[in-house]
Amino acid sequence: MAELTYMKNGDYQIPGLILDGEEELEEMPIGKYGMLRQTFLQEYHQGTYTSMLLTGRLMPHLRQIDEQAQEQVDQTVAEMMKAKGVDENLKARDQMAWVQAVNSLTAQAEEAVLQEIVYR
Repeated sequence: MAELTYMKNGDYQIPGLILDGEEELEEMPIGKYGMLRQTFLQEYHQGTYTSMLLTGRLMPHLRQIDEQAQEQVDQTVAEMMKAKGVDENLKARDQMAWVQAVNSLTAQAEEAVLQEIVYR
């Protein structure tokens, strides 16, 4: 039987309980889309959020959503840049126009990804 350890939190001793495999997951931060998904679940799907939290499925779910959304944004931006002719030549000629175009395309891609992946 494993020895139970306690952490002091104010005047209280709190048991240091960690689910199997949770040590590795705590070290990996959640990105922007994972945090947005967490907020969405907390506000609009409280039962699902609580269930996932209590069963240890929340953090892997948030990391999966974050990774999937980021990959989709990157892929969509690359495709849109190619279609609109936003390339290194434009960057060399007019950096501000290139930055403006990339920011605009990124915003469009993020809007679509938020609706398709994060807020579903």
